[in-house]
Amino acid sequence: MKLPMDVNRVIYRFDFGDERVEHTVDLTPPHRDLPPPGTLPAWSRLDFQRCAHCPLDPAEHPHCPVAGDLALLIDRFCRFDSFRPVALEVETLQRSISANTTLQRALSALFGLTIGSSACPHTAFFRPMARFHLPLASEEETLFRAVSSYLMAQYFRCHRGDSADWELSGLITIYRNIQAVNQGMVARLRHAEQKDAPVNAIILLDMLARAFPDDIHEAVAPLEPLFAEFLQKR
Repeated sequence: MKLPMDVNRVIYRFDFGDERVEHTVDLTPPHRDLPPPGTLPAWSRLDFQRCAHCPLDPAEHPHCPVAGDLALLIDRFCRFDSFRPVALEVETLQRSISANTTLQRALSALFGLTIGSSACPHTAFFRPMARFHLPLASEEETLFRAVSSYLMAQYFRCHRGDSADWELSGLITIYRNIQAVNQGMVARLRHAEQKDAPVNAIILLDMLARAFPDDIHEAVAPLEPLFAEFLQKR
């Protein structure tokens, strides 16, 4: 039965020509519950290849939230090669986006959405970005969206009476933390029996995170001309 679209559902459709695979990401708060522990693979346990900066207690969280969320995807796509061509369609309530690409790029976009909407404490910043998901985003698009999202969060902090970071220094820390999460997932997946598409998808995702600049002020400078008219003195 086809469910009606709502703002908290994103559907990824993979058309390989000879077969099709569909996966729905549910963004509805509270964040997704993991499948029953007995159905999750050993590599998803929190104490297996655990991220050095993980703040979770294994007694309360026996499985890594990110690994648990990705386990079903890994199981569905582990038989495919990275460079297999795929016609990708991503459907949200507002629009459909389609592209002809490779499986590893398509999976990287889906994994990014899944990780960004997971219950991992280090991905909390990305949950609003997941709500306004942009598949196959470029480095420039990612920079624009991340900085915009971070500044909006500072606006809300300011209006709540909290301190605000208008210099964007905390954004660098956020991206360093997500790099560590991505690297931890690569280490986990290398222990799973599979072809290389899921691992390479995470590596591509990590490359996008690593491309995020340490000097954000210098990186956003080329975007300033886009605001030239708005910045003119009136």
